[in-house]
Amino acid sequence: MAIERISSLQNPRVKQLVRLRDRRPRDEAGVFLIEGYRELRRALEKGVRPTEIYFSPEWFLGENEPALIAQAEAAGAQAFELTKEAFAKVAYRERPDGLLAVAPQWKKTLADLDDIVGRGHRTPPPEPFLLVVEAIEKPGNLGTLLRGADAAGVQAVIVCDPVTDIFNPNVVRASTGVLFSVPVVVAASAAVRAWLREKNIRAVVTTPAATTIHSDADLRGPLAVVMGSEQYGLSEFWLKESDAQVRIPMAGQADSLNVAMAAVITLFEAVRQRGE
Repeated sequence: MAIERISSLQNPRVKQLVRLRDRRPRDEAGVFLIEGYRELRRALEKGVRPTEIYFSPEWFLGENEPALIAQAEAAGAQAFELTKEAFAKVAYRERPDGLLAVAPQWKKTLADLDDIVGRGHRTPPPEPFLLVVEAIEKPGNLGTLLRGADAAGVQAVIVCDPVTDIFNPNVVRASTGVLFSVPVVVAASAAVRAWLREKNIRAVVTTPAATTIHSDADLRGPLAVVMGSEQYGLSEFWLKESDAQVRIPMAGQADSLNVAMAAVITLFEAVRQRGE
């Protein structure tokens, strides 16, 4: 099939791609955007099947883009070539690399984690190790949390009472494609807490008011590390329902850390303890 070339900024497809930057049009269409070579490669590696791929050779940064486009087409995507100006119009990034795909959204539930919890990539399988985040406001932070969770070997990330959409382009970008490899579930806090209890997974929350330093707490065994929003921290619900509370000691003038930084520090302390 011949590849359609689009040059007009008023083309209906160009207009639709611009609309898909916003959550409502994404949810109405049931799709999201994957921009960038690395992100698209990782999506395809994890079985994501884009429906459309848009490319502009004038923006390419290397020589491997044609092969990736062919891989997307083999997965069922319809390809469109855009002029440099048209691609700049639809790109989310300030300096795009000439690749943008549209893919179907998916939805995982807590039930989908039943066969993941307790099963990992090591031998023997590790104890359940999860990250729970509540009401994260900034897409970049949510993406970075996913990236940190992946680095720590977390088996799943549970997003409670979300403020930001997991399919926001900045989440995809900041996660560097980890969104496609780490199971992500969106659920209400009460349902998550009940599920953790059912699975006998301890909920260890982080709060500056805790008396126990994170490195002094026992972070072995079935564990969910729970982090709160950037501005307000954890809700009273999680503080009340937690199995343990920990804090990260602060030596300087700053009284708090970025939520993603705090999560990584806590997760890797758990990794250290679990490896002993």
